[in-house]
Amino acid sequence: MNEQHMVNIATRPFGWLLLAVFVIGYYFIATEERYRLNKAEPALFIGTFMFMLLGGYYLFIGADLQIFHNALSRLILDIAEIFFFLFVAMTYIETLIERGAFDALKYRLLKAGYSYKQLFWVTGILAFFISPVADNLTTALILSTVLYTLDKNNKAFLVPSAISIVVAANAGGAWSPFGDITTLMSWSAGKGDFADFIFLFPAVFLGWGVTAFLLSRFVPKGKPAGVDSCEPVKMQKGGMVIIFLGVFTIILAIAGKQLLHIPPMWGMLFGLSLLQLYAIRLKKIHNSDISLYQSISKIELDTLLFFFGILAAVGALHVAGFLDYAVKLYSIFDPTKVNIGVGVLSAFIDNVPVMSAVLKANPHIDMQQWMLVTMTAGIGGSLISFGSAAGVGVMGKLKGIYTFSSHLRLAWTVFVGYVVSIAIWYIQFKLLGLC
Repeated sequence: MNEQHMVNIATRPFGWLLLAVFVIGYYFIATEERYRLNKAEPALFIGTFMFMLLGGYYLFIGADLQIFHNALSRLILDIAEIFFFLFVAMTYIETLIERGAFDALKYRLLKAGYSYKQLFWVTGILAFFISPVADNLTTALILSTVLYTLDKNNKAFLVPSAISIVVAANAGGAWSPFGDITTLMSWSAGKGDFADFIFLFPAVFLGWGVTAFLLSRFVPKGKPAGVDSCEPVKMQKGGMVIIFLGVFTIILAIAGKQLLHIPPMWGMLFGLSLLQLYAIRLKKIHNSDISLYQSISKIELDTLLFFFGILAAVGALHVAGFLDYAVKLYSIFDPTKVNIGVGVLSAFIDNVPVMSAVLKANPHIDMQQWMLVTMTAGIGGSLISFGSAAGVGVMGKLKGIYTFSSHLRLAWTVFVGYVVSIAIWYIQFKLLGLC
């Protein structure tokens, strides 16, 4: 797709109409509880409606519809990569739930006698160090499921713990070249070597640490009910093999992307096929049915539809030319300030198209600035509950508990951690020149 020949609609009245549709739809997404809506409903509506309006406008002004078609085809491909990645990740999680993997983990945590505060720190630390390998979304989905199995009703424990997991998963993914889609895009584009991303570790770790410390003050005292009387739980047959297959699937997705230039979702779907084959073998040889398709039926489809809708809506704004103006800011303002703003913007729009726009514009900034924008785009999504894939995934798992409003009440702790991460980056990269 040659975007240089696309019609710039942002400065025209029709462009403002598109922007108004996005803003109104975003309002209903953010206030889903007030209007008793599911966030997928307004997101899917504006995502599809905006492109229908765009197509009608191209036809009305006599513009080349092939350009519009190419833009839409590219967007469909980008969304499909995320959609199917999520689909496979959720399938593995639901299958592990069916095998009792999370119940077994719950039992171990309960028997360990951890208090709510200790569980808060354990799950956060696990999220930070698992996400660089397993990716931030999968990590957040797994650990939020663990939280829910520990105590389904204690919101005072679940909400700050969920925020900590989202922040930790996004922060952990930001210092690994393949821990988040934004870092993967930046690494693939040659904006930094492998070691350059590793140098981000102090900034993101301390940023999450400060946020976690502030959040821990809101975690109640005591322990989950039933610690002394919980019954022993073991995974059903095949559980450990499925865990191995899940890890292997993530490795396939990473290796396929880096070595073969295959979209990550391709490796994920291949991993799903391996899970299907193992399900057949398990039933035939051991007479144990993991009910794979029943697990698939339990996937949070509203979360997937939300992703489709919001990415389509943002894609429509990009096609209309709105995102181009954000990139031009690099030639007007200090790149450090712009990159900090990119992180905040990614919370409201989505870090993937924002980072993609920055990479396509390819502003003349040095490696240190590329590391900053990679970090801010990765951790900035934590500022809002649905500003990142991890946040959206946790919202789907903890429906009615971890919501936009519940996150907003404690969002100031995330912002403080965001500022700390930027300050550490400045000291490390600018003042000390350690990288």
